[in-house]
Amino acid sequence: MSPKTSEENYADLSFEEAIKRLNETVEKLEAGKLTLSDATKLYEEGIKLARACTEKITAAEMRITQIRTTYGEQMRMYDEDEAEEDDEDES
Repeated sequence: MSPKTSEENYADLSFEEAIKRLNETVEKLEAGKLTLSDATKLYEEGIKLARACTEKITAAEMRITQIRTTYGEQMRMYDEDEAEEDDEDES
């Protein structure tokens, strides 16, 4: 079984590290060669890793939304300015 990682340290893992460890955890559980106690501990670790991955994905989605909102507004303003210039040129 992999070394213990405290719950606080799961947040310190990159998404890629956390998903890799989660996949390894799932493989070990699916192999079915663990004692009930070890399987339970590994399952708990998997849940914590899955939560860390979900939190990282949620944070990334929020950041992307924030970027799209910020730069989307700027692009709309830019497009509106261009449209006004085109209207003035046609007059």
